[in-house]
Amino acid sequence: MGHGHHPWRAGVKGAVHRFQHTLKWRLVALFLMLALVVTITFVVGAKSLLRTGWQGYGRPLLTDYVDHLAQEIGTPPDIHKARALTERLPITVRIEGPQVQWASHPERAHAWRRPHNFMTGSDGSWLLVRKRPDGHVIVFGLADPAPTQSMGPHYAGWATLALLLLSTLGAYAYVRHLFRPLDDIHEGAVRFGKGDFAYRIPLRCHDELGDLTVQINTMAGEIQRMLDAKRALLLAISHELRSPLTRARVNLELIDDGEAKAALLRDLNEMRDLVTDLLESERLASGHASLQREPTDLNALVLETLQTHFQGREIAAELAPGLPMLALDRVRTRLLLRNLLDNALRHSTGAERPPTVSTVVDSDAVQLTVRDFGPGVPPEHLPHLTEAFYRADTARQRATGGVGLGLYLCRLVVQAHGGSLTIRNAEPGLALEVRLPRQ
Repeated sequence: MGHGHHPWRAGVKGAVHRFQHTLKWRLVALFLMLALVVTITFVVGAKSLLRTGWQGYGRPLLTDYVDHLAQEIGTPPDIHKARALTERLPITVRIEGPQVQWASHPERAHAWRRPHNFMTGSDGSWLLVRKRPDGHVIVFGLADPAPTQSMGPHYAGWATLALLLLSTLGAYAYVRHLFRPLDDIHEGAVRFGKGDFAYRIPLRCHDELGDLTVQINTMAGEIQRMLDAKRALLLAISHELRSPLTRARVNLELIDDGEAKAALLRDLNEMRDLVTDLLESERLASGHASLQREPTDLNALVLETLQTHFQGREIAAELAPGLPMLALDRVRTRLLLRNLLDNALRHSTGAERPPTVSTVVDSDAVQLTVRDFGPGVPPEHLPHLTEAFYRADTARQRATGGVGLGLYLCRLVVQAHGGSLTIRNAEPGLALEVRLPRQ
């Protein structure tokens, strides 16, 4: 028999994992365990107490009382006195002997034949049986309670069970109420992890969890202020760099053409692009930039970008015909294309094929793919490539001029348009897939 997959085992493991992971259910289980221990302790203690009380008080008193009832019936037994006792007390009486054969409850005669229905003393003698000197045997028993009383124990058991269930539900509800702030803190941590530091965790209580909520909200506010200050500093530096870069380009035009001038122009262009990327990324990340959308033919924009920025560079275009018009910010989409193609060209050194840019359309989106045929990227670096200033290969990126802002800016532009950016190893090379919604 093979070792097949058992769904019920996976379900049990999942339930155990959720139980171990959920603090509320663990506290409820602790409450039930505590209730069970208290109940067992109470029952055991009560039994021990009753046993001691029975041996010391109950048995002697019952023995004396039964002797008194037997004497009241008389010798020889008087049926009228016995009937009067059964009418006055909730007991049964049966008399057996040479002169009198009588039972107060004939229908229960079968029960009197079973010794285990009678109480016995420590010496094995029956406490509810009395033998008279004249040879008669009087057997006492307990009669059924009145109908109104007989329902009491039945309902009492169900009422006890219902009370236990209600107590458990009440305990769970109270535990959920106590730990509701933990759900809010979890939601806040998720929002903060996504960069939404403007979110504030609601304050629902004024205990230790309430103090923790206040401290976390204060921490989020401080982080938000630090990020705002960082963005303001980057924006200020980027703005201030634009003027000296412009003056340097103007002064460079006065220099005679040559290899040195061309090298300086390339460096100045890279610095200009870096400043542009910094300004645009900070505007998009801070939410202060509004998109200027207009109906755009993505294929035409791709060809225009290739003609304007990559004239003379070998890039293959595989554009699907009949693309629908998309509501795009042309300036920022052109910036997206430029960064994607720059990245592909930087990683195509020594590749057998040039980079390709392609478009396809499906029912709900248009997909733009830029792929190079270089060495690719180790899998552990893929999730971090769209982070600001992240460089998988520091030496190579420095040699090619990258500082880790291009793909970060691409992600911001795509997200601003409501799309998604996926990066994967295409073996060979790296494929960057942009999905833009049709509506």
